[in-house]
Amino acid sequence: MGRSRRTPRLDISWRENEVGHPRLAVVVPRYGQTVVCRNRLRRRLRDISRRRVLPTLAPLDLVIRSRASAYDADFEALARDLEQWAHTLSG
Repeated sequence: MGRSRRTPRLDISWRENEVGHPRLAVVVPRYGQTVVCRNRLRRRLRDISRRRVLPTLAPLDLVIRSRASAYDADFEALARDLEQWAHTLSG
């Protein structure tokens, strides 16, 4: 069974996997935004995850779903949300 957590800008779900490394899925709903905005947000979330979060994680499947407020957030606010979540996993 998986677990989940909600931040002001993201919904994060995860569960352990047996492939030996973390896997990531990023979901960015439209919320009335343009495709350019959606792709920018998706790239930001993937970049933050790849560089700052995934290297610190145990093998798990991670799904990050953006909320409408994520479109207005800057890079560092998104990074802060993900890093704080990752910190709670490590205790």
